[in-house]
Amino acid sequence: MSNLQESFNAGQTQAQAQGKTGKLSQSVKDSASEARDRTANAAQSASDSAQQGKEQSTGFLQQTGEQVKNMAQEAVDSVKSTLGVTDKK
Repeated sequence: MSNLQESFNAGQTQAQAQGKTGKLSQSVKDSASEARDRTANAAQSASDSAQQGKEQSTGFLQQTGEQVKNMAQEAVDSVKSTLGVTDKK
């Protein structure tokens, strides 16, 4: 085989290797981009879920607080009634 043929074959092999490397590099970039997008979506979903949970907790605590307040007021009124204490001024 002549030196020219060997150089040609070496050039072909190098071009094929560069092509494969380019494809592999693009595949890695695509995978990283997809992973980044999935992570961002998961983070947004978690944030939305946390916000919804916070709103539900706030509503529940507010409702419970109102119920406790009403029960306490009823207890005070009951004690006043039992003792005959009135709020006349």
